[in-house]
Amino acid sequence: MNIRLARVDDLLGMQACNLQNLPENYTLKYYLYHALTWPQLSYVAEEDGKIVGYILAKMEEDVQEGDEPHGHVTSISVLRSYRRLGLAKRLMIQSQEAMATVYKAAYVSLHVRKSNRAALGLYRDTLGFTVKDIEKSYYADGEDAYAMRLSLKHLAR
Repeated sequence: MNIRLARVDDLLGMQACNLQNLPENYTLKYYLYHALTWPQLSYVAEEDGKIVGYILAKMEEDVQEGDEPHGHVTSISVLRSYRRLGLAKRLMIQSQEAMATVYKAAYVSLHVRKSNRAALGLYRDTLGFTVKDIEKSYYADGEDAYAMRLSLKHLAR
């Protein structure tokens, strides 16, 4: 299994992975915007040339006065038959390291459905994220989201 930087020609495979797994979907234009604006932050997991997982990440553009630069995980997904192999963890770590070294991000944020126990386990228990807030009705179907954060200061170079 290979983890590498996402390229423009991976975007359809990333979108297909997203459509197969997640209720939150994005236009191809949105993937392209990420790939062109923050080319060092999005990664894919591939096997035999097939995209089996991805992370779509960015630097937060609307940084408030006094806040530090920080990254944000827009979306991460791994095809069902490739789960529990550590791919999501590897994708997250690659992106986090790039946020810290390339963009000097102080932390990374993400949102996760309150009902997504598997993702919560990865983010909180494996990667060390903490819940900073609950965003009511964050998702289109009305479900609340945990707003989570992880410091990247240990990765700063």
